[in-house]
Amino acid sequence: MDGVAAVAPPLLTALVGPTAAGKSALGLRLALAQGGEIVSCDSLQVYRGLDVGSAKPTIEERRRVPHHLVDVVDPDEPFSAADYGRRGRETLASIRERGVPPLVVGGTGLYLRALLHGLFEGPSRDDALRGRLEAMAARYGEARLHRRLAQVDPDSAARIEPADRIRVVRALEVFHKTGRPLSGHHRAGAEPLRGFEVRYLGLAPSRDALRTAIEVRTRRMLAEGLVEETRTLIERYGPELRPLQSIGYRQAAAVVRGALRVDEAQRDIVKETMRYAKRQMTWFRHQEQVAWCADAAEAEAIATRWHAERS
Repeated sequence: MDGVAAVAPPLLTALVGPTAAGKSALGLRLALAQGGEIVSCDSLQVYRGLDVGSAKPTIEERRRVPHHLVDVVDPDEPFSAADYGRRGRETLASIRERGVPPLVVGGTGLYLRALLHGLFEGPSRDDALRGRLEAMAARYGEARLHRRLAQVDPDSAARIEPADRIRVVRALEVFHKTGRPLSGHHRAGAEPLRGFEVRYLGLAPSRDALRTAIEVRTRRMLAEGLVEETRTLIERYGPELRPLQSIGYRQAAAVVRGALRVDEAQRDIVKETMRYAKRQMTWFRHQEQVAWCADAAEAEAIATRWHAERS
């Protein structure tokens, strides 16, 4: 309408980057400074009972700042990226109605894509094809199946761990049934999130700094009871529980079985976490236009400026 200025949509800051880069601590400081609320974007923090190994925000931190999409399902319940996207959009709509700034914080790239861009539905499952792929993994190992995925869909291979056989098989299934890589379908997208101006802020510490942070966090998790938490989960849900296949829990489960010593588990967690961090950075650098920062102080200054511009 003539003479009426358009109202800019509220700002949504997505704080991304590799695991252990300091996203959670920075997100908490920003939310406190801005009076905002945090939407977790982490595929382990959604599960109840997976506290130590997911570096879940503490009860005190959640008292200080509302954290959403944490502890929303039991670990034996199915929960997909599409489920996350649906719940996340409902949460963001509620936050917008309250007039407070949202911060999406986390490193699960597919969850972020589901939330902000939407996901395509995908073909129905093909049990015969899945059987052949599962047989290949059983005979030659999961690494070979993952290498096959890397040949046809390098973007998906960059974000999916070789040990995550379910997602590797699904990505190969989509490629074989549609002739297009899963990552290509995701880029084509579904319905994007509307009603916000989204800006991406990334933490990208140096390799040495990140390794040090990962080593410190791994020691802390083990000291705080990662093995004991894993033992409890196995006793309650069984050793095949899907979240226990993730980095940290997988090694802790090996300690529970007597297959690894704690010091061996610690070294393996650090090694696998570094590899995962590299895949995360590959994913984010290919998917989004991110304002990358080497440290939290630089990122905090940028986020503060963005918020001031909209106030």
